[in-house]
Amino acid sequence: MFGFQRRGLGAPRLLLSLLLLAFREEGSGQIHYSVPEEAKHGTFVGRIAQDLGLELAELVPRLFRVASKGRGDLLEVNLQNGILFVNSRIDREELCGRSAECSIHLEVIVDRPLQVFHVEVEVKDINDNPPVFSLREQKLLIYESKQLDSRFPLEGASDADIEENALLTYRLSQNEYFSLESSTNSKQTKRLSLILKKSLDREKTPELNLVLTATDGGKPELTGTVQLFVRVLDVNDNDPEFDQPEYKVRLMENAAKETLVIKLNATDRDEGVNGEVTYSLMSIKPNGRLLFTLDENNGEVRVNGNLDYEENKFYEIEVQATDKGTPPMAGHCTVWVEILDTNDNSPEVVVTSLSLPVREDAQPSTVIALISVSDLDAGVNGQVTCSLTPNVPFKIVSTFKNYYSLVLDSALDRESVSSYDVVVTARDGGSPSLWATASVSVEVADVNDNAPVFPHPEYTVFVKENNPPGCHIFTVSARDADTQENAQVSYSLVERRVGERALSSYVSVHAESGKVYALQPLDHEELELLQFQVSARDAGVPPLGSNVTLQVFVLDENDNAPALLAPRAGSTGSAVAEMVSRSVGAGHVVAKVRAVDADSGYNAWLSYELQPAAGSARSLFRVGLYTGEISTTRALDETDLPRQRLLVLVKDHGEPALTATATVLVSLVESKQAQKVSSRALAGSAVQEAALVDVNVYLIIAICAVSSLLVLTLLLYTALRCSAPPSEGACGPGKPRLVCSSAVGSWSYSQQRRQRVCSGEGPPKTDLMAFSPSLPPGLDREDQGEKQEAVSNHPGQVSFI
Repeated sequence: MFGFQRRGLGAPRLLLSLLLLAFREEGSGQIHYSVPEEAKHGTFVGRIAQDLGLELAELVPRLFRVASKGRGDLLEVNLQNGILFVNSRIDREELCGRSAECSIHLEVIVDRPLQVFHVEVEVKDINDNPPVFSLREQKLLIYESKQLDSRFPLEGASDADIEENALLTYRLSQNEYFSLESSTNSKQTKRLSLILKKSLDREKTPELNLVLTATDGGKPELTGTVQLFVRVLDVNDNDPEFDQPEYKVRLMENAAKETLVIKLNATDRDEGVNGEVTYSLMSIKPNGRLLFTLDENNGEVRVNGNLDYEENKFYEIEVQATDKGTPPMAGHCTVWVEILDTNDNSPEVVVTSLSLPVREDAQPSTVIALISVSDLDAGVNGQVTCSLTPNVPFKIVSTFKNYYSLVLDSALDRESVSSYDVVVTARDGGSPSLWATASVSVEVADVNDNAPVFPHPEYTVFVKENNPPGCHIFTVSARDADTQENAQVSYSLVERRVGERALSSYVSVHAESGKVYALQPLDHEELELLQFQVSARDAGVPPLGSNVTLQVFVLDENDNAPALLAPRAGSTGSAVAEMVSRSVGAGHVVAKVRAVDADSGYNAWLSYELQPAAGSARSLFRVGLYTGEISTTRALDETDLPRQRLLVLVKDHGEPALTATATVLVSLVESKQAQKVSSRALAGSAVQEAALVDVNVYLIIAICAVSSLLVLTLLLYTALRCSAPPSEGACGPGKPRLVCSSAVGSWSYSQQRRQRVCSGEGPPKTDLMAFSPSLPPGLDREDQGEKQEAVSNHPGQVSFI
């Protein structure tokens, strides 16, 4: 249990004094403790019960209590162990100020019998207060004329601690003018002073900023600082000085009264009244005191009479500048005034035009105008020179005294500069010289030297097929830098053949606006790229022109439905008839539907779907989504109908999609009958294969002959191209486009690409590409004849087989 036991304090003070006096001898003796200030709560001070000879068990029964004057809460006694400890913060400076000794006096009282003990707790000082200056900044005003070793007292710092913790030392920031002196006076206090070690010069250093630092003797050391602001006061120790000791001025003889001759300026490096300067005339030679005046405040020298060059050509003026200091100081200068002769007649310029405007193709040295000049003055003032505006393609050529010709100096270009304002300046040799000007406006006449220019040499245009006739597909525009009729541009087609037809049957161009129109609907399947040139010509003489190339790509639209390939030999009508043994298992390939699409890209990507039969729960067959192969979904049995009629829907991927329907008739037969049919089919295919070999021989011979002719044609064409300028063809190769893979992981279709011959002659050629999936051996040979038939019946189309 912590806390002071304070019983009986409510009794009258007189009774307490009598009791203390009566039992003084019984409680005689004093105990001394010490504790540092700022000790934490609970810090041990002393075993007060043990030191007083009291038993711990009798503290409570004897009403052990501690009394203190005004500071009863700083220390506390634990009645369980008899220890005196710190109860709250102890600040020595607050208790005792700057007193050298600081103690807390306690009176310990116990009853039964009544005893009083005196306990003194000394509070030890710690270095918890830094030195403090009374001001944050101390200002000192010092004249620059102060002698060396002059002293300037400073106010020191104070420290609330005592002894070594309050023992202060000082230091001054680094500088070249002052040092710090610290001395101890009769009262053992330090006095601080600044000692001047280097002469001050206000004109060089008007003020100084120093830092004074005070450090106490505690551990750790604590410091305090104060700013010392030293302002250097001025004394009159500098003469007024002119910018230069002599001035030379030239003045015309006809200068009017109050004309400014010169403005003198003298400066004094002092400040205040010591730096204020006034001016005065000392003398004017020879005998010219009345011809000039001097303003005493601003130093302006002005004309005060009539000057005559013939009477006197030079004047010498002595000027004095005096400051207002005590005593005043002065500076001097001399002004030399030279009187100049008057050039009072300006030159005259006369320009006679010969040939305007000037054609832009005029040759250099062509005479443009004649110029004559004159000046009524004599001597140097009457000598005239001519000059032109800078940066013009003309020059002046002297032909005779005071006569000149304006001639062309370099080539003209009306498109860069269409006119020139040429200023002819005539200047005499007077000082200052006089001049006169005359202006000549030279217009540059246009010649047809610029052909129309297109912004780009080639344009690419995309047009959807099946466009309406006469639709606007593009606009070409050329600019001619010339003017008037030389800049009037008309447009026309560069005629050529596109295949067997003229270019003008496909497109036309408006002669004035440059709008290009498609004269008929374009067909992507017939013409993928139409390349031609548009010519732009101006109306100049001779006319100039240039061409621009247009590449018109015809974009495909889904305007062709899938076309079914002709059924193989042995089928009746448009339906495909197949015989299948009832013993085949699930997944057996029965037949294959073949179709092509004249479009390209997604519009020609085909997929196959088997239409469900009416009233059938589940079909015996399925068709490959991208292959067209019809296969069984399960093993056949006797309950299946002997004849099956299948409808296969062939659909492209265009927008909207177009379709075609193929009919496949499947007959279910016994195994022996199917083998006979298969043998006959194999025999027929062998005959077809032998016939195909004969056809291939003739085909190889024909290809070799055509290749020889083609090589000869290319050699002749190359020779002609080397001797003639290049010409661009009408068509370019189309870009091959890949189609997505099928669900079974192989390419199902690739649209053909026509490779047109650039000359445009003959029908378009086709590169044929075909891929064959894995089929049963019996079907491979049957497909050979169908491939040949597909190529012959559908040129330019591609199908996967």
